[in-house]
Order: sequence, then C-alpha cells, then structure tokens
Amino acid sequence: MRQATILAVMVIGMGVAACSSDRRSDRGVRALPIISDMMPQEDGLLSRLNPFQNISFRGRTPGSVTGPRSSGRLCGVRGLEGEQIPPITSSVAGCGVEAPVRVTRVDGVDLSQGAILDCETAKALHTWVRRGVRPAVGRRGGGVSELRVAAHYVCRTRNHRPGARVSEHGRGRAIDISAIILADGSEMSVERDWHNSRHSRALRRMHRAACGTFGTTLGPGSDGMHEDHFHYDTARHRNGPYCR
Repeated sequence: MRQATILAVMVIGMGVAACSSDRRSDRGVRALPIISDMMPQEDGLLSRLNPFQNISFRGRTPGSVTGPRSSGRLCGVRGLEGEQIPPITSSVAGCGVEAPVRVTRVDGVDLSQGAILDCETAKALHTWVRRGVRPAVGRRGGGVSELRVAAHYVCRTRNHRPGARVSEHGRGRAIDISAIILADGSEMSVERDWHNSRHSRALRRMHRAACGTFGTTLGPGSDGMHEDHFHYDTARHRNGPYCR
C-alpha cells in the first residue's frame, strides 16, 4: 500500500513539474515579442543591445543600393522628374557616370525614353525646355507634349570614329533630341522640318536658346553628323560655348 501511495505521489509530482515547465516555456516564447515591442527605435544604448533589432538592421540594405529612388524634384530642381540610379562604371577608360539620374519628365514634358545623365546635364535640359522649347512652340498644336530622345548615355567615341576621344555621351553629359511632339499628336522633326517648313522658325529658335545653357550645341549644318537631331552636352570649352 505504501509503495502504491509513493508511486502515486511521484506521478502527480512529475505532472505538476511538467505543467510548470510548459507554463515557463510559454512565458518565455511570449516574452520575446513583448520585449522587442518595448525596445526603443532610436539608435540608443538599449537599441544597440537588442540583438534582434541589430540583426534586422544589418540585414537591411539601403534603397540607394538595392534600386532606384523615384523623385519629382530630381537634382534639387522642381519639375525635373525621374530617379536616382546606382553609379555606372565601365572597363573603357573615360566612360561611366559617378552619380547618374534617369530623367523621364522635364517641366511637364515627357521624354520618349528615360535619359541617363548627370545632374548638371539634367538641369541644363530643364532650363532649355523652360526657356527655349516652350517659348518657341507656344500654343502651336496645343503646346509641347514630348521630346523624342535619340540618344543619351552610351559608351562610345565621338561620332563613332575608331580611335577618337570618348564622347560626352559616355560620361552621361550629353543628350540628342530628334523631334518635338505636340499635344495634338503632330511633331516638329529636326530632319524634316529644319528647312522650308512651317516649323523651321520654331526649331531654329529653340536651338539657338540652347547655346550657353549647354557647353556644346550642334544641329543641322554643323558638321554633317547632326542633320537629323540636336546634340547638346555640358562639356567645358576653353573659349566658351561651342554652338553650330
């Protein structure tokens, strides 16, 4: 009888211990999120001592590295829209952009394709649209709606000539525009409308307005290589802006 009683007491004791252990275990599991929720979010002493928060922080890569950051005030300019993108490097000496942006819209005017430029060139493009393109177009065709971009960043030599110096396109400092699209769907084509067209005067006016805003301004009649587009870049020339 005594043995049966002792055995019963032992069984009851084991059950109580197991229940107590389970409750302690449950409390331990529930305690983690409670402690984590109570941890301060600032970068103070307690924050640095929280291993769970530190692991989360170390595992989070800044957005500027993982992908582009969209902005409606690109390069600090209101109305210059697009995104910052990671630096562009190249195995070709002279090519690459340290702090590139992809411009998609300028002063309310769309670009036919996102143009990869540096901020100096993006700002010059914005100035040209405001002071050159818009005044030249006026209300014709409902006003300017889009710029047709023929070229922006590309690692190549000047005029694609073997052995020539790297083009400003290869530095993110140049953009080529081949046409101005109007709101009614019509267009001012550099190739078609530069000579003897109702759009000739407007095209010539906006092209002249680019001189000084950009370091280099080229168009039809300049060198035989720019008969179908405007070439603008922000290169610095010893004798001032080069405009043809």
